[in-house]
Amino acid sequence: MGDKFPRILACGDSALSIELADTIDEAVNKRIIALAENLAAMPVEGIEELVPTYRSLMVIYDPSVIRGQALCQELNQRLIKLTVAKASARRFDVPVVYGGPVGLDLQELADMKGLTPAALIELHASAEYRVYMIGFAPGFAYLGGLPEPLHTPRLATPRQRIEASAIGIGGKQASINSVPGPSGWRFIGRTPLRLFDPDRPEPFLLRAGDRVRFRPVSEDEGAELDRAVASGQPVAEARLA
Repeated sequence: MGDKFPRILACGDSALSIELADTIDEAVNKRIIALAENLAAMPVEGIEELVPTYRSLMVIYDPSVIRGQALCQELNQRLIKLTVAKASARRFDVPVVYGGPVGLDLQELADMKGLTPAALIELHASAEYRVYMIGFAPGFAYLGGLPEPLHTPRLATPRQRIEASAIGIGGKQASINSVPGPSGWRFIGRTPLRLFDPDRPEPFLLRAGDRVRFRPVSEDEGAELDRAVASGQPVAEARLA
């Protein structure tokens, strides 16, 4: 299908990637999420998994049940008929303890931007962020909406371990870590919330399309929230708006 969009690409013999664009765009992301929801609500026999990203949808299927060509035709028909309903977004208030042992890059990043740490925190917490996709690790949230003055390249040499719930900046994106692991992002704090908990009925706290606002909290309030989360209390609540 050349360089035109939408296009459907084969990914091996049991997956297709439906690409709607080659840039990060909220309207494109909404269309990807709508397509995934459409396929989940009206399943195609043979589809085993759907993986939405910023601007594409991976469709994993069983080729013994449906062939790739037939699936391509069905997906093209779904795209033609697809409508993106205006739905209420889930919104989350995410408490953040800025700085500290996890906020390794707060001071350096503030120096780079010619800001005080307090001014950087205020700017970071002033924006509303969109969850564009969940990926890389279970429950890891890629966030759009980072204020332009905070756009910063990732580290040249990744650190070998960053803890879960760390709040990061990488390029034009913000993030919330879900599990410990290596990362080249720059980290400015942590949240007591757990983005991934296999013991919850819904292990992932966030999903694509959600909205997030960060709320600075003190070390003491963070510790209190840590205890509440550890005891299983429902600290994070989604609200529709």
